[in-house]
Amino acid sequence: MHLIDYHHHTNHSFDSTASMKDVCKTAIEKGIREICFTEHFSVNPLAPTYGHMNFTNYFNEIKECQEIYGNHLVIKVGIELCEPHLLKQEYEAALSPLNLDFILGSIHNMNNLKLRRFLENKDAYLAYQSYFEEVYKMVCSADLDVIAHLDLLKRYAVKTIGMYHFEDHKEILEAILKKAIERNIGIEINTSGLRGNLKQTLPSIEIVKLYKELGGEILTIGSDSHFAHAVGSNIEDAVDMAKQCGFTSIFTFERRKPIAIK
Repeated sequence: MHLIDYHHHTNHSFDSTASMKDVCKTAIEKGIREICFTEHFSVNPLAPTYGHMNFTNYFNEIKECQEIYGNHLVIKVGIELCEPHLLKQEYEAALSPLNLDFILGSIHNMNNLKLRRFLENKDAYLAYQSYFEEVYKMVCSADLDVIAHLDLLKRYAVKTIGMYHFEDHKEILEAILKKAIERNIGIEINTSGLRGNLKQTLPSIEIVKLYKELGGEILTIGSDSHFAHAVGSNIEDAVDMAKQCGFTSIFTFERRKPIAIK
């Protein structure tokens, strides 16, 4: 099986101390054929991610890894943008000089509050609904390739307000997925939830199935590793889930162009 892992954070992200070389070595040891580094990046001074990224260092280190490990591993250059539908001109100015392969878009902050803070004293239905509405706004206007962990809020909500009910939010989820399909934006199966309290992927299988039913094709798989040992975790489970939902291909990206891998 051509194993691919398209979501990684290293010491170029504010919330990881992993080294790129260790990520590459672990990927090779686990039989992964292709990875993409997707460090957090924000142009919003109020976001925790702000000010951490040095693109010169980032690209130099990826080039070094490509030279060392390139015979055994395809290494792509990506980014995970926080709320890319906000401050669009600033994002464009920062990113347009770069030759990125892949852009993940995510909602990590609501009203400039981290999700854990945003949830405080919130009604469960309204919290999830407003979160999904923000994802919808992102998908309508942001320049991105794939929506990262589409229902991320549940990671922070599971121990406080609990999980959401798919049927309660089906209308907004369908709107997100239809808009994504219309704009040629994909979704990912993010396996990080299988390693923590959630015990399920992000997004849930219902969303992945709905995406397929609506005609969605572009699907990536990512471990969302922040530690080298997590690289490749549960990737086979994600592939099985993709098959179960009716997908016959997983996608990689090159210079922002999706490439189907059977």
